[in-house]
Amino acid sequence: MRNNKNHLLYDLLATVSGALLPLAFAPLSWFFLAVLSPALAFASWHGVRPGVAARRGFLFGLGLFGVGVSWVYVAIHDYGFTGAPLAALLTFIFVAFLALFITLQAYLSVRLQQRLPLIWHGLVFAVMWMVFEWLRGWVLTGFPWLDLGYSQLTAPLAGYAPIFGSYGVSMLTVLSAAVLWQLTQQRSRVLWSAFACVVVVWLVGWGLRSVAWSQPVGKPLKVAVVQGNLSQLTKWDPDKIMQRLNHYADLSEPYWGKVDAIVWPENAMTIFWQDAPEDYRARLQQHVKESGTDLVIGLPYSNEQTGEYYSSLLVLGKTPGVYNKRHLVPFGEYVPLAKLLRGLIKFFDLPMSGFSPGSEHQKHLEVAGQPLAPSICYEDAFGSEVIDFLPQATLLINGSNNAWYGNSLAPHQHLQISRMRALETARELIRATTTGISALVDQHGLIIARTSEFKTEVLEGQVQPRTGATPYVRMGNWPVNILTFVLLAVLYGLGRRQRQI
Repeated sequence: MRNNKNHLLYDLLATVSGALLPLAFAPLSWFFLAVLSPALAFASWHGVRPGVAARRGFLFGLGLFGVGVSWVYVAIHDYGFTGAPLAALLTFIFVAFLALFITLQAYLSVRLQQRLPLIWHGLVFAVMWMVFEWLRGWVLTGFPWLDLGYSQLTAPLAGYAPIFGSYGVSMLTVLSAAVLWQLTQQRSRVLWSAFACVVVVWLVGWGLRSVAWSQPVGKPLKVAVVQGNLSQLTKWDPDKIMQRLNHYADLSEPYWGKVDAIVWPENAMTIFWQDAPEDYRARLQQHVKESGTDLVIGLPYSNEQTGEYYSSLLVLGKTPGVYNKRHLVPFGEYVPLAKLLRGLIKFFDLPMSGFSPGSEHQKHLEVAGQPLAPSICYEDAFGSEVIDFLPQATLLINGSNNAWYGNSLAPHQHLQISRMRALETARELIRATTTGISALVDQHGLIIARTSEFKTEVLEGQVQPRTGATPYVRMGNWPVNILTFVLLAVLYGLGRRQRQI
């Protein structure tokens, strides 16, 4: 009976520690939980059979993603026209799928630990965490949401982001958790030395935050970011298309000639540019020509020759251009196995859910004479893709439609991710969203100005173009990925050797 009680307590510990981890991310940003929560997870599945560890890994994942990405339910139920029971089931399936990564991580961690002396067990935990964090960001196009590194945006370890990127910050965070856990298992000179190294790493990270990785180039740009705050449901209502178009045009009216660029978010226009009324297009183009202000519009854009259509950012100005979204959201922007799934439930039949991905080799956008690195919505969760446009680009720009997720954690988490991209690249960021949170962010990932959620606002401010290349811009995720898999190979080799002895 006592043994069963202990099992239940550790199962509960795994679940609760997972559910606590989202509090390390925005909006609360209790970054210390990103060290404490994994350490508690390690404690719950250490020293047990691999099958038990797998169960506790799954429970940890259910807690983490059940709280952290609960906003998926809002997208499926409120805007995907799916009944509550089915929406809840689909959300659970998604959460459970993500939890399987941690299930396998826990299982393999314990299997490898069984072959190694206790002194190596903490490192095994940390390396396996990184392997599966990377896999989650890659498998089935990837979902790198709630990676540990994002939680450290305002913490000392963020100083390493321009060098190693968010994955590098994740590695240092989970290594800190591993050392903390290991110290609860044994005391030794080696471990106290490791703890001292962790303290030094955190102190150095704090110092690195003051390093200037880029330099100003040219004059600051004056920008006006238009947050229309229209209901997601108006996106597909034929009777409200012109109302939506005129809403953005009217909000922009006072800023022509007063700013260098006006920026509209993803889905500001919900019809193809070619299908907008001719007088409306002429009105915008005339404003651009006469005022000298460039206009960036988020909209669907079609290739009339091939019939394919894209989620795009269109620039009207001195240097017109189009960026087509490369990394699409499964089910929202395209439906995997469409022939099998379409028609089953309304969520699989959303209007305009058949976008094509843009070419992997696209040029940057030029706005007000400056080259900008574009991303649309979910794309900015992939730092290795944002840096494709650097070091040539002097600013970052992101257009997002966060109306899908209502009043949830998602807009706050997404802004945190966007801010990490600014920090990694040492570039200032223009972020335009439909319902919030729109923001201007500096090269340190700090917010210059922002809007409130669910308010119609125009965010006016300045951003400074910058030049130079951080180590992360030059090397991307390769150093961290290589180190992770080298360490995994070394640990596996040590395990085989110990087994033979």
